Amino acid sequence: MKVRSQIILACLAFTLFHCKSSRTIAGGQANYRLSSKQLIKENTKQEPDFKTLKSTLKITYTKDGGSQSHSVSFRAKKDEMLWMSATFSIVKALVTPEKVSFYNKLDNTYFDGDYKYLSDLLGTELDFQKVQNLLLGETIYNLKDDHYKVSVQDSTYVLQPRKQRDLFEIFFLLDPSHFKVKSQQISQPKEFRHLQVDYLTHQEVEKQILPEKIKVIALETNEETIINLEFKNVSLNEELRFPFKIPSGYKEIKL
Repeated sequence: MKVRSQIILACLAFTLFHCKSSRTIAGGQANYRLSSKQLIKENTKQEPDFKTLKSTLKITYTKDGGSQSHSVSFRAKKDEMLWMSATFSIVKALVTPEKVSFYNKLDNTYFDGDYKYLSDLLGTELDFQKVQNLLLGETIYNLKDDHYKVSVQDSTYVLQPRKQRDLFEIFFLLDPSHFKVKSQQISQPKEFRHLQVDYLTHQEVEKQILPEKIKVIALETNEETIINLEFKNVSLNEELRFPFKIPSGYKEIKL
């Protein structure tokens, strides 16, 4: 896989977890009696609350029968910026609510633009908040902005809008023991697109429940892209720096 693609995919993978104070969350006592309103309220209570995060992230990318794995360092300042640096700072990236930027020392190139490429890659419109939500295990759309109906399937809560949108369908699967998202799925049947984000395991970090392993599946027509993320070595609320400056003389990449 080209380094350029690795960095763009790594930008999706910005944020999280695993340290000495963390533990994998096992299934607890389930509660299947909540209404959609109560369920959304319980899910909102579990929203992660931190100022900064530092971690190591393992990314495994699979497409067209080939697979590659990479580990990167990244830092996050919640709601403001996501920063990533590959080994020896060969590649650095900075993601903010305004734009996505990265540069590559191997070929002296840089990118400084919007979220269009990330949106095209996963087949749904993305912005900073949506990317951050996906990585923190929060629903890509705010549950309070719509009216939902609830059902139980395979021991899991399923939330879906009472009236699905014209261009795409949305489903959120919530764990009945801790009310965090187990899976979120966005389908665009007319475009033959489907995005599915599965939260395979969660962990407790400083009394917060956060994703541990995430599997992202993006389907478009007959093409399938799979990104597995594993978050390790987390520290929260440290004073962090986010150094990023595109070197002079580099060639701009147009995506």
